[in-house]
Amino acid sequence: MLYDDLRGIPLLDGLTDEQVAELAASGEEVFFEDGEHLFDEGRPADHWWLLLDGSIDLVRRIGHEDTVLATMQTRGQWAGGLRAWHEHSVYMGSGRANQAGRAFRLAADRLSAHGEEWFPFAVHLLRGLMGTARQIEQNARQREALVALGTLAAGMAHEINNPAAAAVRAVDTLRDSNDDVRDSLHRLAAESVSTSQLVALDELRRELDGAPASTGVALAEREDALSGWLTDHGVDRDWLLAPALAAAGADVGWCERVAATLDGAALQAGFEWVAGAVTTTALISQVQDSVRRISELVAAVKSYSQLDRATVQQVRVTDGLESTLVMLGHKLRAGVTVQREYADDVPAVDASPGELNQVWTNLIDNAIDAMEGTGTLHVRTYADDRAVIVEIADTGPGMTDDVAAHAFEPFFTTKEVGKGTGLGLDISRRIVAERHGGEITVHSRPGDTVVRVRLPRTRPHA
Repeated sequence: MLYDDLRGIPLLDGLTDEQVAELAASGEEVFFEDGEHLFDEGRPADHWWLLLDGSIDLVRRIGHEDTVLATMQTRGQWAGGLRAWHEHSVYMGSGRANQAGRAFRLAADRLSAHGEEWFPFAVHLLRGLMGTARQIEQNARQREALVALGTLAAGMAHEINNPAAAAVRAVDTLRDSNDDVRDSLHRLAAESVSTSQLVALDELRRELDGAPASTGVALAEREDALSGWLTDHGVDRDWLLAPALAAAGADVGWCERVAATLDGAALQAGFEWVAGAVTTTALISQVQDSVRRISELVAAVKSYSQLDRATVQQVRVTDGLESTLVMLGHKLRAGVTVQREYADDVPAVDASPGELNQVWTNLIDNAIDAMEGTGTLHVRTYADDRAVIVEIADTGPGMTDDVAAHAFEPFFTTKEVGKGTGLGLDISRRIVAERHGGEITVHSRPGDTVVRVRLPRTRPHA
């Protein structure tokens, strides 16, 4: 009888016969075969397992392989059931039978009820201890989140400041350019330029709209040629007109055609009018590009924060990866090359997009830090029959086997004091494993560290 099995276990010596009988009636006897999985790491620890016969390995995923942390092989050894003392407790490892046998399984809520009835003071102390430990851990995680938020906010301010400053500069210059256009147009009218001459000049200006732009040495050579031509033909302010005309695509042949249309003082005014017009067009394009960039950044922030989205929804992981890369863009410019390899057939997954973005932020930020600002960041997505896989790889120095084995443990860090709390990967593991029923692993060697996240296509119920 189950009562007889429990009565003979030293762990329960402090219980009366009636209490042992009540305990036996509250739970059940579970038979297991060699290799059978009994409970899974990261899932709610809602059952207490007490070994009666056989052997159970307690396995944890560390790095890229399963590691046996301990083996339950002595009658009376136990695991799980921690939800009896804290509602958010999970299994710290997976239970895998390595020898057929039996176990007594008791629901955590029943274990809690018995504990409160039989040992109320001990239960009070135990819950207080677990609550304090959880609170300390939660405070540390909140600090980690605030530090990350501050870093992202500073980076985003830098990202937005560049196009905003460019737009301000362009608008300031645009005012002067507009004044130049009006002044030169006034001088053209004062020189009694005919309607046909003005139309011809405007047609020459329009030709520059589709002219190929030059850059670098070619642009400098074109500016020199135009400056020399303008000087030879008595056109003043060649140092201002030549750069604007060269940037718009004008060449010496084009200038000759302008000279065939206008002469005398009208030639000076004509070149100034065209230069002012093409400069105005270029400045308007700069303002449009800057405002568009700001709009894209705002959209990226909105996508990253998921402010207008449901907590759990169908998520395309590439969207979150891209918005995260934008948010961390200020750290990528120095010397990090981003290589994207997104499979076309990757389906959406049931997930919390905000939580996944936190994972992508931690992994990408760690990869950038590992490369010390120079290297290649490889972001890859693909899918198999059961899951969507995301890989974040870097070309940094890699991890030793010992570091990789502890990478996902809370408060473990290889960074200098003040630069890391050791919670980034632990938070990522909790989000992936506990919140989404997925798996996160790391495989590392010098020049190639890959963190792989597997997310089930359908999110399991917690």
